[in-house]
Amino acid sequence: MKVKDLILIVDDDLDFLDLLSTLLRYEGYPVETARTGQEALEKSGEKIYSLALIDIKLPDFEGIELLKRMRETDPKMRKVMVTGYQTLENTRQSLNQGADAYLIKPIKAEKILETVRWQLMEREKELKERYVSLKNFGE
Repeated sequence: MKVKDLILIVDDDLDFLDLLSTLLRYEGYPVETARTGQEALEKSGEKIYSLALIDIKLPDFEGIELLKRMRETDPKMRKVMVTGYQTLENTRQSLNQGADAYLIKPIKAEKILETVRWQLMEREKELKERYVSLKNFGE
């Protein structure tokens, strides 16, 4: 039995948070949510998430700051920035800080699912490559 990838959704918009978590759970993904950057940091310090969907505008600090902190604590986690306030600057900053993808609200359900599937496949591919490298180390 394959263990499903755990996903963390970070957004202060309760309606969006509920909608997105319901969609992903319906597709069979285990999901946890956080409404602030601090809550997300605490949760990511306790569990290993395969993917985080991070809103750019959070009540306690910018999502880009959260992205940077999460990259330092868990570099293997895939991170997707989600925003309703796209600017060239926050797009650039997100990508420079290690975002793996960038979605703009409103987002169609199929686009979210496509992005989640793609990011999880990329993560699995990276982990397999790392495993093969470790396995071949010293031969």
